[in-house]
Amino acid sequence: MKEALLYDKLEKDRVYCYLCQFHCKIAEGKRGICGVRENRGGTLYTLVYDRIVSRAVDPIEKKPLFNFMPGSTSYSIATVGCNFRCLHCQNYEISQMPRHKEARIVGEKVTPAEIVAEAKKYNCKSISYTYTEPTIFFELAYDTAKLAHHEGIKNVFVSNGYMTKEMLDMIDGYLDGINVDLKAFTEEHYKKVCGAKLQGVLDSLKYIKKLGIWLEVTTLVIPGYNDSDESFQNIAQFIKNELGEEVPWHVTAFYPTYKLLDAPRTSAETLRRARNIGQRAGLRYVYEGNIPGEGGENTYCYNCGEILIERYGYRIIKNSVINNCCPACNSQIDGIDIA
Repeated sequence: MKEALLYDKLEKDRVYCYLCQFHCKIAEGKRGICGVRENRGGTLYTLVYDRIVSRAVDPIEKKPLFNFMPGSTSYSIATVGCNFRCLHCQNYEISQMPRHKEARIVGEKVTPAEIVAEAKKYNCKSISYTYTEPTIFFELAYDTAKLAHHEGIKNVFVSNGYMTKEMLDMIDGYLDGINVDLKAFTEEHYKKVCGAKLQGVLDSLKYIKKLGIWLEVTTLVIPGYNDSDESFQNIAQFIKNELGEEVPWHVTAFYPTYKLLDAPRTSAETLRRARNIGQRAGLRYVYEGNIPGEGGENTYCYNCGEILIERYGYRIIKNSVINNCCPACNSQIDGIDIA
């Protein structure tokens, strides 16, 4: 165990956690909604500081981050637990374990220094805190990110976007990139499908952009839930007007899993419709995910239409960007270390 960050002590041995936007007030002997932060005797502890449940070397495109060091690999880690309860979670076995398995905490003991050493060993250009929500294992991510930063390794979050400004302020300077799931654009969807609130995610997105952290946004398109033209238009307009036209938007295909088995797989035509709406809204980079070979995974020049980075799934087939510019028209291409 390790004492948690970002909490205050209250009367009667209660604590107030402000790591994420649920702002849990936790009685002695109880845990927060994430299932991995526990009040013991009036002190809040993280139970997953050195308990890695999953780790792998992934292409950065898998996060997905397409305008962030394309073609590089990222050392990816996770612990159990999550502060959301998404009905369609692909990693529910680990994200929901503390809820489903009688508050069980599992994982291999791995220190931040060992994580950074493994990333260096496998020549990874970044470390990704992913698979489950990185906010809930913030202490591990924070200590690891600081060590990685000093070794010249970049740090990436793949997140639901429900962290607080205080958390973002603390890791600012060490967090280089983040992909945030914007799951829909209605409070009803967030309440019903995720057990959270849309506005908290929108607030985080705007603050991440303000801090200057490289940001990409993903929407998992679920037929019958968030696949209307209005939904796509609202998300695209929010990204364009509140975050910036240069922020990439990934629209990815859903497949039935966990508790959301009543919706069909997403078609390529639906993703193409979403991508077209995003492009018409003025977004420079809109990507289709989970259906390889349709051309929607490529990076195109927003000015002249030249194919700059050709992809198939997570593989780079060709990258013709020169000095972060389009070779055909010399337009500056947005991103981190594009070429």
